[in-house]
Parts: sequence; structure tokens; C-alpha cells
Amino acid sequence: MLDSHDPYTILLAPNASLMTGRGTNTIVFGGGEEGASVIDPADDALEHQEAIIRAGEQRGGIRRILITHGHPDHIGGAAALRKRLHIAIYAFSRQGTSIADEEVPDGTMFPAGNDLLRAIHTPGHSPDHFCFLLEQRRTLFAGDLVAGEGTVVIDDLFEYLASLQCLQLLDLAEIVPAHGPIITNPQAKLSEYVVHRLEREQQVIQALQNFPTGTTVAALVSVIYSDVDARLHPVAAHSINAHLRKLEREGRVKRGAEDVWLLDR
Repeated sequence: MLDSHDPYTILLAPNASLMTGRGTNTIVFGGGEEGASVIDPADDALEHQEAIIRAGEQRGGIRRILITHGHPDHIGGAAALRKRLHIAIYAFSRQGTSIADEEVPDGTMFPAGNDLLRAIHTPGHSPDHFCFLLEQRRTLFAGDLVAGEGTVVIDDLFEYLASLQCLQLLDLAEIVPAHGPIITNPQAKLSEYVVHRLEREQQVIQALQNFPTGTTVAALVSVIYSDVDARLHPVAAHSINAHLRKLEREGRVKRGAEDVWLLDR
């Protein structure tokens, strides 16, 4: 059994890619009478599955699977692990995670050894996104809301900023992201993310000022992300769309014919 001072284990899933970096961090934590839990068993490769099970056995056995959100690089091994261990998958919604057995309301508490884990609904990267907070230790398992390296894709920027600002109200000791190393300066990182998104918003507005009759998302990407690998431009377009929808919601831009965007003067 693991020492009680070792609250969690990080296992890097073998799903490295342009989008996932070195791979997805799978987290095993808890133990004791209530058993252990695993967050985002991300790959069904046998070696990864065996590593998760071994880490769980050191904590008394895995009793539940928790999902931050339903993207493939987070749930890739969940169904296989459920079948092997005969345990349930918990997620915010079956709409976001179709393989979920149980839908989890915001604020739900899960056992975590000598601690408790709180599910916090943090939409923005995806509508169904959860972060999980170890209440006493103040460790946040952040999924894709923030990254230890690189950046994250935004689905709804209005909600994303609200989620970041919600986390800024918490007394966090560290953030364990789904991708990249542990973040030991959580409030500085959250502030950096908010500032970055607001700066990107200004870049979008400034770019639109150069196109008084409007322009396309693709053209905005080519201007704003000119120094980014072209293979990532489709992802950048997704984020630019999120910025435009937020600005449209605020009455600052409008969509014209044939998906042309322009400032709403």
C-alpha cells in the first residue's frame, strides 16, 4: 500500500500526438476503505491498462473511473478498464461522454483516502468539462482547462473565461493538468491564461480593423497565427471562432454573408 503522504500517481498515456504533446496524464488517487479512483484512463494499450491497475492495487483497488470530459484522448481506455474491473464510469453528462454510467452534478464529492475530491463544472474547453479538487491538499486536476505546456483549444470563450475566473477564487496549492508537467504557481498560471485570451481578443479586433468590409476566419488565422505550424491552423481556427462568438454575443462584431466577420460599428 502507498504511504498516505503520496496522494496521487500520474501515469502518462501512450497517446502522444501533435494535439496531446507527450500524452495524457492519467491520475490514480485515494485508497483506504472506499478504494481508489482513476481520472481519465486515456488509452486502451495493454501496458497502460496494467499500469493503472497496479497503481490502483497499491491503494486498495480501483472502485471508480472519473472523466474530465469526453474527448477521445481522455476516455480512450475507459471502456476497456470498466470491462476489466467491473466498475462504473462517472462524467458530467452522457451527451459529452456517451460511455458514462453515471452523470455527476457540479459539486459532487468523491472519496479520496484521507481527503475528499470535489467535481467542479468548468465549461469552455468543452461543455461537459470537469476539474477535480482535492479539498484538503488543494490540488486541482484540471483536465484541459489549462496545460503544463502549450495551450488549449477553446470551444466557448465566454464560458472558458468564467471558468478560469471561478478557479481564481480558489486557494490552490498546485494544478495537475491533463497535458504537461505539474503547475506549482497556480494563480500565476490562471492569470496568465486570462491575460493571454484577452490579448488574443484584441488581436482579433485589430485584425478586423484592417478588413473594413469583413473577412473570413481562415484569413484571420493566417494573420494572427502566422508564426504557428500550419498543421495547427485548423485548431487555431476553432479558437478564433470562439473569440468571434464571444465578441458577437457582446455586440462588438457581426457575421455577414458567406461567413464573413466584421466589426459591428
